[in-house]
Amino acid sequence: MKKRGEVCQFKITLAGVTPRVWRRIQVPDEYTFWDLHVAIQDSMGWCDCHLHMFRFRLKDEIVKIGIPIEDEEDIEAGWNVKLDEYFTEPGVRSIYEYDFGDSWQHEVLLEKVLKREAHVRYPRCIAGKRACPPEDCGGPGGYAELLAILRNPKDPEYQERMEWMGGMVQLSGGMPFDENNPGAVQFDNPRTRLNRAMRGPR
Repeated sequence: MKKRGEVCQFKITLAGVTPRVWRRIQVPDEYTFWDLHVAIQDSMGWCDCHLHMFRFRLKDEIVKIGIPIEDEEDIEAGWNVKLDEYFTEPGVRSIYEYDFGDSWQHEVLLEKVLKREAHVRYPRCIAGKRACPPEDCGGPGGYAELLAILRNPKDPEYQERMEWMGGMVQLSGGMPFDENNPGAVQFDNPRTRLNRAMRGPR
């Protein structure tokens, strides 16, 4: 059993898109799954405007952790579940799904458990590649189609898609990701985000 005061290092990889979009983040070991959700959203560049769920495949069941909804009675509330209840040791993986319509699937791998460094503020992003896709573009398939259109100015949908994208060169649902300065990622307060989420429909 690990002691408190340590740091969990995760690699978050977005599935189904090429080239790969991924982040490496470090979060306090006392975090809940809600806290980790916020850290994933902020580091990836998502807008956190859709539902989410973590899934663990155990021996004889699938554990679901996220925001409880009427149609899914077996979802544990993420703010009530500590990370170490399921991320018990390095090598444990989970699937994190964001936006059940577009179904953005992420592999969440616990790589290491480390000692906290003095004078370092957690959570932090220490590495990653490429910006995440824009919100509501239709999942991996829609994103691939969007990229193909934007690479071809002669495509009949090019202008419409460019206008929808707001003319952005960097395809990102949030702030563009700076691979040369991953530490520039800004992390929101999980409690503030939870209070905001509980005040209105998602």
